[in-house]
Amino acid sequence: MSNHLDTYKALEIKTEQLSIINQFSSSLLQLDTLEELFEYVTTQVVNRLGFVDCVIYLADETRLLLNQVASMGITHSRDKYQAERKIIGFNEGITGYVARTGTAIIIGDVTQDPRYIADERPAQSELCVPLIYKDQVLGVIDCEHPIKNYFTNAHLEILTTVAHLLSAKLNQVNTVNSLKHTVNQLNDAQKLENSLLQIANLTYKASNLDTFFESLHNIINSLLPADNFFIALYDKQIDILDLVYIVEEGIQTHAHKKISKEQLKDTASYYLLKSDRVLLLNQNDYQQHIDNGDFKLVGRLSESWLGVPFKANDRISGVIVVQSYDKKLHYSEHDSALLTYVSRQISMAIDRQLARQELEHKALHDELTGLANRSLLIERIKHAILRLSRVKKGTSHALLYLDFDRFKSINDSLGHEVGDHFLIKICELIKGTVRNTDTFARLGGDEFAIFMENITHRNQVSEALKRINTALAKPLNVDSHLLQASTSIGIAFSESSDNKAYLLLQQADAAMYEAKSSGRGQVKFFNNTMRKKLKTHADIENDLQHGIEHNEFELYFQPIFTIATSEVVGFEALVRWHHPKKGFVPPNEFIPIAETTGQIINLDLHLLDLAAQHIAHWHTLGHRFLKVTVNVSSRHFASLDFVAQVHALYNKYQLPLGSLCLEITESGLIANLDLATQIIEGLAPLKVKLCLDDFGTGYSALGYLHQLPIHILKIDKSFIDHLNKTNNPLVEAILSLAQSLNFEVVAEGIETQEQLTILQGTQCNYGQGFLKSKPVTAQRAIQLINKPL
Repeated sequence: MSNHLDTYKALEIKTEQLSIINQFSSSLLQLDTLEELFEYVTTQVVNRLGFVDCVIYLADETRLLLNQVASMGITHSRDKYQAERKIIGFNEGITGYVARTGTAIIIGDVTQDPRYIADERPAQSELCVPLIYKDQVLGVIDCEHPIKNYFTNAHLEILTTVAHLLSAKLNQVNTVNSLKHTVNQLNDAQKLENSLLQIANLTYKASNLDTFFESLHNIINSLLPADNFFIALYDKQIDILDLVYIVEEGIQTHAHKKISKEQLKDTASYYLLKSDRVLLLNQNDYQQHIDNGDFKLVGRLSESWLGVPFKANDRISGVIVVQSYDKKLHYSEHDSALLTYVSRQISMAIDRQLARQELEHKALHDELTGLANRSLLIERIKHAILRLSRVKKGTSHALLYLDFDRFKSINDSLGHEVGDHFLIKICELIKGTVRNTDTFARLGGDEFAIFMENITHRNQVSEALKRINTALAKPLNVDSHLLQASTSIGIAFSESSDNKAYLLLQQADAAMYEAKSSGRGQVKFFNNTMRKKLKTHADIENDLQHGIEHNEFELYFQPIFTIATSEVVGFEALVRWHHPKKGFVPPNEFIPIAETTGQIINLDLHLLDLAAQHIAHWHTLGHRFLKVTVNVSSRHFASLDFVAQVHALYNKYQLPLGSLCLEITESGLIANLDLATQIIEGLAPLKVKLCLDDFGTGYSALGYLHQLPIHILKIDKSFIDHLNKTNNPLVEAILSLAQSLNFEVVAEGIETQEQLTILQGTQCNYGQGFLKSKPVTAQRAIQLINKPL
């Protein structure tokens, strides 16, 4: 009977053990966190085994210490039991022994075991099993009981099984947590990378700093809490800190807040600027700085304060600051690194905007004087004219067009540096006479304009003229030269919103030329006579291109002959315009307009092409070699394209070398002599010669003679007119100079036999003039080729 009961009891225990194991196994599938696992083991499993206490320890990463993670009663208020030792070394006590050896142990009487470490509630017996997964000790389950020899092999068997299942689950949960942590890290890294790219993109595209700061804050706020955030810029020239972007408790303050010089020295921001290093402060650190006198407390004391300084350029520096008033929120070194990156982006954005503003200023202002340039003047005229529709009747705008008298002669005689200083001084004087609402602009060279808005009476313009004359009345000392300034002024008015800015400029310009032609220091108002001239000018400008495209231009040819024998050696090609409506238009009416508008380039190329056609035709007919001189604008000597264009003409018409000669006037000064020299040298393989016309009538002839490879000089007609019975000393001087420089000389405007006879007694090579032939058509020119004139 006794045996039967023992067997029954053993079976019952075994069944209970299996039930515990089965239930624990099924529960493991539902438990996802370590806390749930430990609670289940220390409450459900151990309680069913009849244990009074149980502690679970996990090994740390070093495998030297065991940390208590759960114990019976920790998660249940009804159970107040806690183990006294929260951390146990692998070399301490029975628990440390099991962890070190990886071997389970049952001790019936712990008082006899020297390894036992007594707890708050000393035990009599102990059962301790290791948590092992793949030969690695993860931790220990330690159970104690106040009765000696309480634990049995059955207890050991079931707790070992529980430990085995728990170890596998521990590994699974740790693996999943590790993966989740890795995924979170990757997500955070991707979020950070995307945010940094967004910030970099914002910086690149930033055109408005206020919008840039707001967008920047939105991105920063997604990476770190920035409900209290500000950006401040410090201008060291005026010693003021400008809080350009402020967010307090998540609410943006749109108005800029400036901190005066008096307040500035007491702020943490100023201390940050001075120290020029990142400051990551907790409340105690911040208070310590206050106690040290580094700065004073402004507002509430924050829990965490992070500030980063930055420098935009030599003048502008700044700070970016985040503050936390939440005891649970403290900024980290990672936040510091992020804000440092952001500060660099702010620095670049500000520097780029300042550079853009500087470029915009340069684009709209004259570099020498700092005045508005033509583009800015025209924009302001446009806007002002549009406003005329909304102003009081009788209101108008006035444009004063100024040209400084004798400026070119000052430049030529004293040099460009003195000329520049002269202009600067005049501008400073005139600037003091204009109203704050007026625009004083430099249009180019020595031409300036004053745009006077909202004129209600013409006397306002008269008063402005008086102020200008008074300012320029006294001579100016410019680089030790005493110079008298005066200006010719043309004035035009705009009275309707239908007016055009460019027309107002044209009208004032036309009035200025009338003033200039009347003498120094004159003033002229635009009138109907000038309006008619402008109309004629505009008509010719519009018709020029049409004339080129429809072959309305014809070349006439005036022979160039030897002074000694009157043999024809070539022709000068002179243009004639047969306008379909106006009839014959003389060159002096359309050439200056073409030069002013830039149409002279296309016109010259068209005339060179016509000349080349005639030369090619004459050679096809078997006539002897002649060269044709074509007048061209000095504008061609500003681009190497001209070399290619002339070479193309030679190739197109198969011209003999030396067929073309290019003639420029001395008054059409070539600005870039180095480039002009390259162009002339580029034409040398074609044996194209350069002829200087009107020699002696300009300012810089000798400079040309020394710096340009000129081949031929033309003595101006005004000198030939004075050849009466004896030679003109000026003509003799020119011929002597030409002979010393090995130049050929052409005397133009020979109209009497007396003039020719005198020239025959000189070293002059060639001549042209009405005495021998007026300019004739190409057909008539053929008849002059083969016989002396």
